[in-house]
Amino acid sequence: MIPTAFAALLAIVPGLDAPARPVTTYSIVARDSVTGELGVAVQSHYFSVGPIVPWAEAGVGAVATQSLVLVDYGPNGLALLRGGMSAKAALDSLRRADPNPDVRQVAIVDARGGVAAHTGGGAIPAAGHQVGAQYSVQANLMDKPSVWPAMARAYETAKGDLAERLLAALDAAEKEGGDIRGRQSAALLVVRGTPTGKPWVDRVMDLRVEDHPEPLVELRRLVGLRRAYNEIDAGDAAIAAKDMAAALRHYDAGAKLAPDVVELEFWAGLTLYTNGREAEGKATLARVLARERRWAELVPRLAKVGLFPDDAAKIAEVTKLAPKGAPW
Repeated sequence: MIPTAFAALLAIVPGLDAPARPVTTYSIVARDSVTGELGVAVQSHYFSVGPIVPWAEAGVGAVATQSLVLVDYGPNGLALLRGGMSAKAALDSLRRADPNPDVRQVAIVDARGGVAAHTGGGAIPAAGHQVGAQYSVQANLMDKPSVWPAMARAYETAKGDLAERLLAALDAAEKEGGDIRGRQSAALLVVRGTPTGKPWVDRVMDLRVEDHPEPLVELRRLVGLRRAYNEIDAGDAAIAAKDMAAALRHYDAGAKLAPDVVELEFWAGLTLYTNGREAEGKATLARVLARERRWAELVPRLAKVGLFPDDAAKIAEVTKLAPKGAPW
């Protein structure tokens, strides 16, 4: 169903068709000059902006498509980049094929760091973009025209990895007034600079806040969780490589990043216990079971499927670590 207000737009604006959606927002596309990572971050007063605005592919590029958005700019832009076009050539090609480019706002960064951006005259003011070294910030229907320059300054001066700097740009936009209607959803997509051939591995961050009174606060929380799970994954990889010192460092880092997620510490402790570090494993599991004794019930079940030794003595050794009266 087309919203009533948008249906009116279809009658007013020639060439505007039903697949287009009025997604007014602010966003950033960027390439990390050191790692080659490519990313897009966005916030909008629009439900579930994540599937619409941000597009990225490892070793190819990143696209943000918004305003009276034609989503096709995302996948089609990546296809043109994949075929060898630069960001500028891809955007020029997309605009030529668009019957109404004047209502679009689009930014593209390619895998070499080339950037191109377009803000059509039909974008709802305040609207504009600013291109910098391997990045572009863009916004429309903003409270004031200082929003996207504030995003650029924040991105250029922020520290940390690409995800952290993208978040800094979003925070700056909101601090400057952001979307004149308020806020609702946000998304962050970061992919590797070099593809592995496995798209699910290439996604460094792929996080969405569909509907929230403070979407950027929630997005930062999710980024913290993603970092915690990444540390646990790195710990597991270190175990497989028989580097126990590295595994312990990663597990400790993961637990510190997400202290409220008991399950992370449980799996870390279990992995240590089952890989010859029983003392460290028991110490970790004792902390877990003191917080939530339900995890003791899982141990014999894991033993049945080979994820814990099928040894009654070892099962008892771990399950008895749960203190009586501990929270369920």
